[in-house]
Amino acid sequence: MTTSPSITSPDPAWRKAMAVVPWIAGAGLIAYAYTGSGYVISVVNFALIYTIFVTGLNLFMGYAGQVSFGQNAFAAISGYASAVLTTTYGWSPLTALPVGIIGAVTVAAIVGYPTLRLKGHYLAMATLALGLIAYEIAVEWDSVTAGYMGISGVPPMGVAGYEVYSDRQMLTMLLIVAGLTLAAAAGIRHSRLGRAFVAIAGSEDAARALGINVARYKLMAFLISAGFAALAGSLYVHVVGFVSPEVFGLHMVILAFTMLYIGGIGTIMGPLIGAVIINVLPETFRQFADYQDLVYGTALILILIYMPKGLAGLADLWRRREGGS
Repeated sequence: MTTSPSITSPDPAWRKAMAVVPWIAGAGLIAYAYTGSGYVISVVNFALIYTIFVTGLNLFMGYAGQVSFGQNAFAAISGYASAVLTTTYGWSPLTALPVGIIGAVTVAAIVGYPTLRLKGHYLAMATLALGLIAYEIAVEWDSVTAGYMGISGVPPMGVAGYEVYSDRQMLTMLLIVAGLTLAAAAGIRHSRLGRAFVAIAGSEDAARALGINVARYKLMAFLISAGFAALAGSLYVHVVGFVSPEVFGLHMVILAFTMLYIGGIGTIMGPLIGAVIINVLPETFRQFADYQDLVYGTALILILIYMPKGLAGLADLWRRREGGS
């Protein structure tokens, strides 16, 4: 009696090598940034800041299966807290940053408890309203935020009197923080907490049947993602040295969604891949800047149709296709 061969065969060497390509490309980009001009370093710095922001969004949307259009609100709260405390009251950036994050997470807890009872497009609209409210407060509360004029002269991040002034120093700092953020996301994904998030994303009713407190875990995912967004908001302010309402407007949400879906929603490295691509490519093809939103929209449609897990999920997509052939 003979047995039929397995449908799927072991991965060929080239496919295993493909898994290393993103790491090689990332290392090459970082090496090029260190040896390149200040402008190139600035572009990579923004990509790393957005990596932190999108990692939080990915945790809430990709892991827990929820929808949020209001992550920019938490970045705005923390960013403005850092700017005001350091410029008006003379706080050190390292002290102002955790205060801003705590403030943003506190607001997330207050609004998240009732808001997360909603589902689907109702939740999406509620979180969108949160972002719009934060934007309007930043515009109208000009005695604190200076309105559209913004707050300038925000000091750079520093530790024990040592301030991160140069572009390369900022790049090193952001590399460390973004790396720790991705490591934290990976740890959450493979922990009991992450498995609970995934169960909720699959079916809330089934998760309840397994004894998972759905409301509590959804709130935890919301708070953690708000913390990541707040960290990115404060870092942005201290790296740029300026903050205004437009920085944390609706455009930030559109960028984050584009990065998340192009990189790979629900994957660990997806936020980094998406952030790098969306920040680097427009600078490479600056002459087509007028068509940027059109390109983003087209890319999103193609990704959602042909690569639902983004570029980070290409290896799985090839594996499924070869296995079915």
